[in-house]
Amino acid sequence: MSHVKKDEGALGEKLAEAFLEKKKYQIIDRNFRLRNGEIDLIAIDNSEKEKVLVFIEVKTRKSTQFGTPLEAIGYYKLKALTNAAQVYKTSHRGLPDLLRIDAVAIALDEFNEVLKIEHIKNISG
Repeated sequence: MSHVKKDEGALGEKLAEAFLEKKKYQIIDRNFRLRNGEIDLIAIDNSEKEKVLVFIEVKTRKSTQFGTPLEAIGYYKLKALTNAAQVYKTSHRGLPDLLRIDAVAIALDEFNEVLKIEHIKNISG
């Protein structure tokens, strides 16, 4: 991965975190890595009646040349996210029983200014 892409991804995660905190999400972990996958952000959604443990995939793009940010989350990526979420849930006690996987898609202009932030809940159906 190029240095520029890594910086873009880190910026996207910071932007997503601030965006979600405004929506009453409590960020509890970042960049949880397993051999075959990584979860960008892990949060508790306090906006629902019952607290929900949320695993968030952040996709940041400056161009749609290779598709939209959400199109980058395919079958295998979702499978890796689901597996990592299960490992995280079983290895961390005292978390909400309800869980879901969300995505945050961020479109930036060439100056890293936000054009659009889109939050999609429950991308795993």
